[in-house]
Amino acid sequence: MNPHPDHILDTCGLMCPEPVMLLHNKIRELQTGEVLQVVATDPSTTRDIPKFCTFLQHELIAQEQSDTQYIYYIRKGSEGE
Repeated sequence: MNPHPDHILDTCGLMCPEPVMLLHNKIRELQTGEVLQVVATDPSTTRDIPKFCTFLQHELIAQEQSDTQYIYYIRKGSEGE
């Protein structure tokens, strides 16, 4: 089950640390409770994005992986910016 995202961030083709840097900037634009879908091709996002969510108190609702893409659904928390 994939939540319906309010926003989509495409970081395909970017390598660490760019996907997380863009995520950090994008999440600031969201309202608390909104869902962001992040699409990435960098395998390091499987480590970095969950840590980002935990550290900044955002909810990682779901994550998927295909042969070439990693997809994350993140709900913005009230504390983390």
